[in-house]
Amino acid sequence: MPARFAPVLFSALLSAIMVCIVSAFVLLTSQGVHEGFVAEWAKSCATTWPIAFPTVAIVAPWVRGIVGRLTV
Repeated sequence: MPARFAPVLFSALLSAIMVCIVSAFVLLTSQGVHEGFVAEWAKSCATTWPIAFPTVAIVAPWVRGIVGRLTV
């Protein structure tokens, strides 16, 4: 993949990883492991990721700028 797509790939991977972890945590703490857990988790990931991906793509450069100003 060309390096010019690195910000898009970063956003896609970070958002996918975070969505999987957070949705699993929320389901586990609210409902516990039950029959159909994996299907519900997959549905949660699929419906949440389209929101998380553009959010990370928009917010990540802003956060990098803040971190750059706060660190030496």
